[in-house]
Amino acid sequence: MKLSVFAVVLQDRSFEDACRYLSESGVQAVEIGCGGFPGKAHCNPRELLADADKLRKFTETIKKYNLEIAALSTHGNPVHPDKAVARQFHEDFEDAVLLAEKLGVDTVVTFSGCPGGSPEDKTPNWVTCPWPDDFSNILKYQWEEVLIPYWKKEVEFVKAHGVKKIALEMHPGFCVYNPDSLLRIREAVGDTIGANLDPSHLFWQGIDPVAAIKKLGKAIYFFHAKDTRIDPYNTAVTGVLDTKHYADELNRSWIFRSVGYGHSHQVWKDMMSALRMVGYDGAISIEHEDSLMSQNEGLQKAIEMLKNVMIFEGTGEMWWA
Repeated sequence: MKLSVFAVVLQDRSFEDACRYLSESGVQAVEIGCGGFPGKAHCNPRELLADADKLRKFTETIKKYNLEIAALSTHGNPVHPDKAVARQFHEDFEDAVLLAEKLGVDTVVTFSGCPGGSPEDKTPNWVTCPWPDDFSNILKYQWEEVLIPYWKKEVEFVKAHGVKKIALEMHPGFCVYNPDSLLRIREAVGDTIGANLDPSHLFWQGIDPVAAIKKLGKAIYFFHAKDTRIDPYNTAVTGVLDTKHYADELNRSWIFRSVGYGHSHQVWKDMMSALRMVGYDGAISIEHEDSLMSQNEGLQKAIEMLKNVMIFEGTGEMWWA
């Protein structure tokens, strides 16, 4: 495993300063936002692809600080019912793939997206129950007429450009939000698609990340290290489907936390062990979205904890058996 950071948390710094900071903190790899919701503060694929000198400086900066690129990330909604919005997310994704091809990066992280409930809708419609039948009909439309056809085409595009893995982040609000929906899209379009497993989005749904890891197995292509603290008092009254603003920490049912501030060291050790058992030995990439901590403090606490719980070395022979 390699310790990585999703560098969008450092978007107020120059790319060189961000790389220097990560290297000095003992980080081994960097996940780079290059479109969609993460933005392009450190990496604009079209600019880099159009300017060989800019691309050279970009790659030299990464090498200078002994880092490697864990993945390119362009989370978006390429099946948004507003065609203009969908087009921008779609173009950002394909630009990320073209840049990944140029850089020799094998993984692009994104969302599955969420269409509207019908061809006439203007906004996405995330369905969380099967009844009344309107909701089941929406799901049928979304999956069979929009989502699966879109990703079948994109898988062919990705293959044509030598990128091996599309890591869909299982995220509520999008059609792929849990292991079942991830495996459904994977079965429909092929194993180019796998999971970006972010336990923070699983915890509050009541999903055990260790069980999810074992269920997904070889379908895990990337891992985000982010935690969630579930408030037992607010949840007892509100449940987990909480739409209060993330800044309303005191009253929300759950909030995102830096690694270790939502769940114990043992929980994180169990996740790392489960990842090793299913054969995942890739990046463990910190995504810092803790509203109770500064960028620096949240990152440093996460880095130090993960250094203690991650498994860095190969197993070697089982000499005792």
